Order: sequence, then C-alpha cells, then structure tokens
Amino acid sequence: MERIMVVGVTGAGKSTLARAVGARLNVPYHEMDALYFTGPDWAVNDKLTETVSPLAAEPRWIIDSIGYPEVRDLLWERADTVLWLDYAKRVVLPRVLRRSLRRSLTREPVFGGNTETWAGWLSREHPVWWAWSQHAGRHREIAHRTSDPRFAPLHEGRPFRRAGGQAPGGQRTELFGQRGQVRFRVHDPVEDGG
Repeated sequence: MERIMVVGVTGAGKSTLARAVGARLNVPYHEMDALYFTGPDWAVNDKLTETVSPLAAEPRWIIDSIGYPEVRDLLWERADTVLWLDYAKRVVLPRVLRRSLRRSLTREPVFGGNTETWAGWLSREHPVWWAWSQHAGRHREIAHRTSDPRFAPLHEGRPFRRAGGQAPGGQRTELFGQRGQVRFRVHDPVEDGG
C-alpha cells in the first residue's frame, strides 16, 4: 500500500478516509478536488495533467478520487491499492445532504475558495444531485477498472459486513487490504454524533 486511491461516489467519505489512512501510513495525502478547482467561480485547473503527473510519479501517495478524466488512467496505472467505498444511495445521500447543508449555512470555503450556495442546489452539478445521478454509473466504472487487467496488479479493499451482520455504512466501518497487511477502523464523526 504505497500508491493508494480512495474511490466512491460523492459523499461516501473518500476524503475522510484518505486523510486517516495517509496519516496512519505516513503517506502524503492529495485532495483531488483541491487540485482541480483552483479559483473563484469554480475555475478549473487547465494544467491538471501537469499538476498530477509529478504527484503520481512519487513512490508514495494517497488520493481521494477516481480521478478526473484527463488524469484518470494515469492514476489508475500508478496505483497499487484501491479502497472502494461502495455504499448504497441510502448511505451516501444523507451524508452529502448534511455536508452541503452545513456548507451552505456556514458559507464554509471549499476548493479554490469557493462556497456552496443555495442557488447552487438547483444545478445538476450540485453534490447532492451529483451523488444521486452518478451513483450507478460510478459504481459500474469502478467495478470495471478494478477488474481491468491494464491496472493489475491492483489490490482492492471494500467495506464489509462486521460481526453481528451490521451492514456497511454503519457508524463504524472497517476496511482492509486484500493481502491483509493493514486493517483500519474509521468512524464518521457526523454519524457518530461527534
């Protein structure tokens, strides 16, 4: 687990997990949306490939994304581990809804100094709508990529049912690498009440 991608739909907890795993393994963490959205009015980095290529060439990193189209194959070719947060809509939608409500109410700055606005909720690109509309397509793409021989050998970790039959997306989720080298227990402070 040297070059790790944490993948899933919007609101799955990719950034939270990537930060925790990066800290635990002392692996540099890179937030993909912060690399992509670089300025006011959601301006995008028109040199994303030039920004991401040196990061992907490093021996150790963790990124919280499947990757934007222009760098997707680059990241998947370099990654040795994928942690897939493969949650149902009923798990991710309440998460992204709470996060977007908080961000809209507090005007919390996000990538490139931008903020989520109430008017933004009407856009098909708003995180809540994006999580809803892209869920099935994102699942299919990740499933395809994790089985694609172009990206082998690739080790995959996914949420699993814990003892007692608690479904993934419960208050605490364990993730593991396929080889079993590392085991993590990560909790979502919002779901756990702090």
